Amino acid sequence: MPTGALPDPLYHLARQHLLFSGDTRISSLQRWLRIGYEHARALREALRGDALDYHADTDTWHIHPNADRQTDYLLADKLQRAAHLLQGSSALMIATGEGMAADSGLPDLRDAATFSHTWPAVAREGLGFEKMTSPQAFDEHPATAWGMYGQLLNLCRAKEPHAGYTLLRQWGQRMPHGCFVFTSNADGHFHKAGFPAARIYECLGSIHRLQCTTACGAHPWQTGHLHPQVDSATLEWQGELPHCPHCGALARPNLLMIDDGQWNPIRSTQQRMLLDMWLDSTPTPLVLEIGASRAVATVRNFTRRMQRRGSPLIRINLHEADIHNPNDIELALGAKDALKKIGALLQGTR
Repeated sequence: MPTGALPDPLYHLARQHLLFSGDTRISSLQRWLRIGYEHARALREALRGDALDYHADTDTWHIHPNADRQTDYLLADKLQRAAHLLQGSSALMIATGEGMAADSGLPDLRDAATFSHTWPAVAREGLGFEKMTSPQAFDEHPATAWGMYGQLLNLCRAKEPHAGYTLLRQWGQRMPHGCFVFTSNADGHFHKAGFPAARIYECLGSIHRLQCTTACGAHPWQTGHLHPQVDSATLEWQGELPHCPHCGALARPNLLMIDDGQWNPIRSTQQRMLLDMWLDSTPTPLVLEIGASRAVATVRNFTRRMQRRGSPLIRINLHEADIHNPNDIELALGAKDALKKIGALLQGTR
């Protein structure tokens, strides 16, 4: 990166476009930045040694193999654009994955490394990630499965939603059509943060609801009566295992697990119907995607569908943001950090 004054105010935009597209032609810069030939030629020349190499023997330009792809030189501009979009939007679609929960100190059940670190007693017994996050665990190792999920339920109850939840709720409340939450997080923190239950779709279920392990027809029920006691050494549930109040069979969390043909989706289906009704009656909402990974793509697939419907996108993801994407606002920040930075800009405009 050149030191001192930048040669052109469009320098970083040109750099972003080249690293994203891989197209080093002057005509490509002209079209993207809507500038003349000489201006685009000068920008490409200025980028030599930073993002570009020139091979005189072949008279060709190439992306520099060691170009810095980690530093987002446009971050301040993106935060301003995000604040501007939020300020001018009439409806907000909040779509969150595990990165949102991580800033509240909650583990990611869908990550094998985090699983082993959080529950070493389970790993020592040779009970792997895939087995213990599937219905098979409740058939073969019910005391351990309930010990693990009981400990997770206790943790979700004990942790408080981070400050970003409050900011999101406040932004939604200021918009004429409000906001709706689409989340793969089962921790219940949007409920805990004061979002209306009728505006939350938990697409993979909730740790705060139970269901029967048989198809007895019982509707998922709340865990309010449940107070897990778990042996910290063996991670086994202490006392009588939770059971279905309808038929007496073993209960399990109402979560969509791996290879889960037993999941009772009735509550999630009702939430999805409310989301569809809101979308049908709401002008194109701004989509704010937070902490959604590519590995479990449920949330990202949803936000792509929203984009096809015309929604603009702000993506917040510490590890999986494409900071060189010129088409959307992508912020390589943690959830709480990014939301607080945007919140500070919104506060400054009022």
